[in-house]
Amino acid sequence: MKNTVLLLDSNVLMDYLCKREPNYKFASCLMEVCKGDKVKAYIAFHTLPSIWYILRKPYKEYRRELLLRIIKFLTVVSVPHEEVVDALQNNNFSDFEDCLQERCALAVNANYIVTENIKDFTTSTVPAVTVVDILGILYQRNSE
Repeated sequence: MKNTVLLLDSNVLMDYLCKREPNYKFASCLMEVCKGDKVKAYIAFHTLPSIWYILRKPYKEYRRELLLRIIKFLTVVSVPHEEVVDALQNNNFSDFEDCLQERCALAVNANYIVTENIKDFTTSTVPAVTVVDILGILYQRNSE
């Protein structure tokens, strides 16, 4: 479990930050794992403004604090200009943002993209798994 590298999709972070059910308890467990030294977890740079915008109404007073809190244990990753151009030209992804997530995952040699929207990553070269799936994988690796 020590060498596992994850890129967390924005929906996982929103489940955690907004305590969205039915996935909050699993997202919360994953964040606790990410706070430890067993995995290295990343979020894509472009995820932060998306979350900032979504939190504008329910957490306007606290959103800065929430984002500062999560980037204490999640590392922000971005990709160079050329990778953005390649992502724009990539017709394998129907959603440009998902292609950027894959590019960020590749940039950090992620083992998995953790998302609740697996179907959006069917063409990704980095395997996409749900939060429940990654918790099972990490638990299994830890017990070996």
